[in-house]
Amino acid sequence: MGVRGRDVDEGAILLLGGRSEMGVEIAERLAAGRTVILAARRGGDLSASRARLERAGAAAVHSAEFDADDLPSHGPLLEKIAAEHGRIGVAVVAFGILGDQAAAERDPAAAIAVVQTDYVAQVSVLTTLANLLRAQGSGQLVVFSSVAGIRVRRANYVYGSAKAGLDGFASGLSDALHGSGVHLLLVRSGFVVGAMTAGMKPAPFPATPPRVAEAVVAGLRRRSDRLWVPGVLRALYFVARFVPQAIWRRLPR
Repeated sequence: MGVRGRDVDEGAILLLGGRSEMGVEIAERLAAGRTVILAARRGGDLSASRARLERAGAAAVHSAEFDADDLPSHGPLLEKIAAEHGRIGVAVVAFGILGDQAAAERDPAAAIAVVQTDYVAQVSVLTTLANLLRAQGSGQLVVFSSVAGIRVRRANYVYGSAKAGLDGFASGLSDALHGSGVHLLLVRSGFVVGAMTAGMKPAPFPATPPRVAEAVVAGLRRRSDRLWVPGVLRALYFVARFVPQAIWRRLPR
């Protein structure tokens, strides 16, 4: 942990979602000798994440105030980060919410809040980052989709639909970046046991933040386009396409 990936692009590590367990685990594995920028709400209160990255050998750790739902702020913030810290090597987009499915079914505002954070805000950030990395001629983007978006289930269809949109957007953006020197890694993870899912019954084949981080860093080194974590989910969701809808709609989240 903390050893720089040999084939990971040189430059600062930017983590959008500075408290994300998976994001901090990834940054730890890339931090040695690098500048790391943690962007999150209450950016001045990221001491736990900062301490972990300093122990991992980061040359410097900076924080930035970032509100994913404040779309007009994205461009100025990311341009300021690039101007102050130079070339971005890896940008990890690790913010998001699960939301409350029952509340989202009753209240359109609750449904829109999930889609705003998990899809619309991601589109805004990724478009801005893609343009910044294109301009510097290199860099890597990590985008977190989910198996929840591969075939959306009734039990969490609001969250799943946002991830389905993000998966499609990131897939198209990856193609658009082909030949630009910029690499996008789209991560399709299953259930991840952590703070975000505390109290929930794990789905089959759960992962942990360290396991996801190890897979992501390996994917960055290989320049993979798609990454399923754990890998068995790729085969399961190939089969899932053929499950009758009458059965599929009864499956849990």
